[in-house]
Parts: sequence; C-alpha cells; structure tokens
Amino acid sequence: MATTDRQTTTLALAHALSAAERGLPVFPLSATKLPALRSPHHGERPPVHCRGECGLPGHGVHDATTDPAAVRALFAAAPRATGYGIACGRTPHRLIGIDLDIDTAHGNDSVGALQQLALQHLFTIPPTVTVLTPSGGRHLWLTGPADTTVPNSAGRLAPGIDVRGVGGYLVGPGSVTAHGRYRLAPGTAHLTPAPCPRPLLRLLTPPPRRPTGPATGSATTPEAPGRRGEGLIQFVLAAHEGQRNTRLFWAACRAYEHGFGDALADALTTAAIRTGLTEQEARSAIASAERLTRGRGD
Repeated sequence: MATTDRQTTTLALAHALSAAERGLPVFPLSATKLPALRSPHHGERPPVHCRGECGLPGHGVHDATTDPAAVRALFAAAPRATGYGIACGRTPHRLIGIDLDIDTAHGNDSVGALQQLALQHLFTIPPTVTVLTPSGGRHLWLTGPADTTVPNSAGRLAPGIDVRGVGGYLVGPGSVTAHGRYRLAPGTAHLTPAPCPRPLLRLLTPPPRRPTGPATGSATTPEAPGRRGEGLIQFVLAAHEGQRNTRLFWAACRAYEHGFGDALADALTTAAIRTGLTEQEARSAIASAERLTRGRGD
C-alpha cells in the first residue's frame, strides 16, 4: 500500500472519529463510496437478512457506530478505506440528507427545484451543515423528529434531488473518492444540522397506502373533505396579494394528498376567485397540484 494511501486512510479515520464525537454513527468507505468491508456472508445463498446480528463487521451502514474503539477497529479491518459514511435516521440527530445533484447535461436544476418546492409549500431551508461533492453538488444535513421515519428516495421529490433517510448514509466531509474530495461548504463548519421544516418533512414522508377492499381489491373511498376541507378553503380566502396563487396551490396539494382534491376543486376555485384570481388561473393552479401529488404517489 502506497504512503499516500496510508495517509488518506489515516485522515479518513481522523475525520470519522471527529464525526463520531459529535454523535454521528460512522463506518469506513472505499473510493467507490461503497462500504469498505466485505460482507462476512459473501458467497452465501441469498436472501441473507443479517444486519450485524452475527457479530462480525461487513454489514455496511449497519456497522455504523459512535464508539471510538469500534470505529478504530472497523478502519483497522479496512486498510484501503479512503472515506467514511454517516448513517442517517439514527439517534441522537436522526440525520436526513438532501442530496442536490448537478446534471447540466440533462438540464436538471436541483437547487432551483428545491427553491420552487419551498415557494409552493411555504417553507425555507434554514442555515445548516452543507457538504460540497466532487461533482459540484451538495448535501444538506437536516434532523428529523423521533416520531417520523423518513425513507430513502431518488428523484421522487424532484429530478436531481435524492433523500437519505433511515437505512441510508451520506459520504462524510473529508472523504476522498475516485472523483475527488467531499468538503464542508464555507461558512457551515460551525453549524449543527438544523431541524427539517415541517412542510418539507411532510413531502419526505409520503402518506401510507390506503388499504384495498378484501373482496374487490379496489381502493377504499377517499377521505371526505369535512373540517379539513373547510380549513383549506379559509386558508385560501386569507391570502393577500402576492400569496394567492401560492396558497391555492398549497391547499390543493393537501386536498389531493388526502384523497378529496376533486371534491374540493370547485370550492377552492370559488375561494380563489374571491381573492382576485381569475377562474382560469385558479383551475390551472389546482390542475398543477393534482399532477404534482399524483406524480409523487407513482
């Protein structure tokens, strides 16, 4: 092993130990961003369901730990590690990673897409730890509440936006991969991961699938608008100039997510007209909300 490789591994271990001291569970990664330790179950007939219960290392994100002695042991068993992964969804931080990819070749503007979602759903991304990737993208670190499980997803929120939640991991800053080094964005090194805004958290946790009928296999009847629908209408009616389209779009998204969008569409349209929108503008915003919410459920 070359001297430079040993130095890279030593630095990766140092960064991993520093992260572990802050309560972030870590494990070694190779230059391919994959776990550096080979599975002890390699060659066994699948499916293999062990997540470390066997007591041996080599279970990827399930090896992640904050114990310094255990971190050193993992890196000692992985002499070619060049980086480290940080397990998401684990206590105490319950880290949520928002991975904003840069794909200019296909015209994906993930940063702009996130800003558009923030505008549509009335939230802002707070100052938080941000990691710059070798490809020009960035990872935003947020924290989630104990009662919410955020799943991993790729492109579901918007093209170019991946989410790392329970069972996923982020490449830690200071890691070196085949494409370059991950590093903290200037001005964020002193920050702690910020709480995920509630509207964004709702987008990251899709509603559970409705149960199917035992005889026909068809979906159950959508939820009736009721008081929730009345609240959405009042939310639209309270809009001031400059908020009308955004509030209508947000309310329509909530209605479609809960299965009564079509039933509430006319009432939302009437409310929007009363705030000053034209019927065409209102219908267009509601149709956009329907397309967005149904696209997320596919």
